[in-house]
Amino acid sequence: MTAAARQTDAPHDETTVLVVPGMHCAGCMAKVERALQAVPGVASARVNLTARQVGVEHAAAVTMPQLMDALNAVGFASQPRGADLAPPPSAVKPLLAPLAVAGFACMNVMLLSVSIWSGADGATKALFHWLSAAIGVPAILYAGMPFFTSAWGALKRRTTNMDVPISIGVTLATGLSLYETANHGPDAWFDGTLMLLLFLLAGRALDAAMRDRARAGVDALLRQAAPGAMVVAREGGLEWLPAADLVPGMVMRVAAGERLAADGEIVTGASRFDQSLLTGESDPVTAHAGDAVLAGTLNLDAPVDVKVTAAGQGTTLAEIARLMEVSGQARSAYVRIADRASRLYAPAVHTLAALTFAGWMIAGVGAHQALVYAIAVLIITCPCALGLAVPVAQVVACGALMKQGIMVKDGSALERMADLDRALLDKTGTLTMGRPLPDPAVIDALPADAAAVALGLASHSRHPLSRALVEVLAARGVKPADLTEVSEEAGHGLQATWQGQAVALRRPDSASGIATTLDIAGRPTWLIPFADRLRPDAQAALAELRALGIEPAILSGDNAAAVAEVSRATGLQGTGAASPADKQAAIAALQAQGHKVLMAGDGLNDGPALAAANASIAPGTASDVGRQAADLVFMGDSLTALPRAVRGARRTMAVVKENFVLAIGYNVLAVPLAMAGYVTPLIAAVAMSTSSLIVIANSLRLVRAAR
Repeated sequence: MTAAARQTDAPHDETTVLVVPGMHCAGCMAKVERALQAVPGVASARVNLTARQVGVEHAAAVTMPQLMDALNAVGFASQPRGADLAPPPSAVKPLLAPLAVAGFACMNVMLLSVSIWSGADGATKALFHWLSAAIGVPAILYAGMPFFTSAWGALKRRTTNMDVPISIGVTLATGLSLYETANHGPDAWFDGTLMLLLFLLAGRALDAAMRDRARAGVDALLRQAAPGAMVVAREGGLEWLPAADLVPGMVMRVAAGERLAADGEIVTGASRFDQSLLTGESDPVTAHAGDAVLAGTLNLDAPVDVKVTAAGQGTTLAEIARLMEVSGQARSAYVRIADRASRLYAPAVHTLAALTFAGWMIAGVGAHQALVYAIAVLIITCPCALGLAVPVAQVVACGALMKQGIMVKDGSALERMADLDRALLDKTGTLTMGRPLPDPAVIDALPADAAAVALGLASHSRHPLSRALVEVLAARGVKPADLTEVSEEAGHGLQATWQGQAVALRRPDSASGIATTLDIAGRPTWLIPFADRLRPDAQAALAELRALGIEPAILSGDNAAAVAEVSRATGLQGTGAASPADKQAAIAALQAQGHKVLMAGDGLNDGPALAAANASIAPGTASDVGRQAADLVFMGDSLTALPRAVRGARRTMAVVKENFVLAIGYNVLAVPLAMAGYVTPLIAAVAMSTSSLIVIANSLRLVRAAR
């Protein structure tokens, strides 16, 4: 949600999701949201056009029938969607048959029209007009059904939508063409009418296909979790259960090569897990008893028993899918512009068409020719390009960013992200990894056999330092040494025997910070210091932010000494010991100076700051509060996600502005020409449809927006 939406004081304690299959454009979004917000007790309504559903926050007294009746009153059928229900069917499939019929009929009528344009006259011309009518009229009735049905539904409720003037234009053009054919007139426009429907259906099908593709990304992500798991019964038996039946507390037996069906904690065994689906990192992660593992990850090496901690909609995988699904929902300034334009479209077009008819009647051209010019105005002014300018660009950009491990929860955040000039970064967990890691220089200096002994010892402990050591050594490809007589003494460390020698990973006798000592009998002792390290590529990411005109700084709740150390390492100005209120105040002070602020944080204390900033981003390891408050969430460890998101946002807004210029420029040029009588219905159909396809094609350039 945007900060504005979160700060609403309207009472609400329930959220309902309704599937609205009939939505297909910005005008539909606006109508659905306005209808629901007019219901007493509704605090907010936000449409997800990609999933063709709307989330409604409302008081408990508001019932489902009230919400459905409000949508039905403005011409939109709806149904409730529960968490376990299938997503709405594809919006492309119902358009394919009308599109095919329009294309087939258009080609055949065009062939007949070529003969007429080439000079056919008399009986031949009349015959070809009648053949065109025989092919065109049934095809127009069938291919135009999506528009006729939508327009009739709006008119029955004494309202209007984009499809009303389209339907009027198609009907008048067809009727006038039949009149011309019956009276042996010089022109008939079956070809232009069919071409109009062909291009309208093609543009609508392409938009629907892209939305289905974005929705398919969510479904594909959810399918990465196993459909079920082998569960260990209390009596020791095994039983396969579907994923929907798994509950916390059950123990799954996960064989090598299987994906996990639920989040859990390893009870017995150890293995390496491929987490690339969730983190984008290709290196496998080693996990032992006590370590957490997530649904969708692939067990690579050995069987493990995993105690379920979260299943179904509670898994990290399902949460990621939800974050993906809500991208593009919020109403940016550009979406609001398109909404207002779409709302004014029908009355404006009808007025222009009426003025055109009246003007040419006054000019004395006769009712027939005046009607031809009015039809051209109705056809050429369709605002499909304007309605597609923002949502298509956002859908493509959000998909591109997702492929780079950046989930956009709020489509309007792309607009806000594009204007940033300041970045405030929390230290622990955001600028740094948020956990102690061994000194890489010391690890590099360890002999190969000593590193193997260290990994073998650390793999037998659940201590945070041991687990960090395992993570780093395993990532370097170190294989654990074969140890015997391994034992652990709480507070002191691990002892074992290796090749007949005593080895130990223990607490050091003295150290200035966090550290552990590796002992191998007869060899020097290695002191391995630990510290919270900067994220990979942190320096490169900060340099990229500066190159983008964004000045970064540290704003942390950690003590001043720890912040000062990271400030020296990064060269950033740092502020430590900042409370949540201090962070909010710092952001407000920058905003008061006219700056646009990005907040990057991960903890509970960052929630208010994430909400207050112009745009916000959190790592995937952030707390629930941090992930929910942030506009974007990045998976993986690298901090380069920040400049990548900014670049993607700026490219997106550049394309949105280009789309508006294309859509508005088209109407500015085309409408006067149509009113002046220089455009036939055929040319109008080609021009209008081409403008929509140009906007969609321009938006498709964003598939590389995140690179």
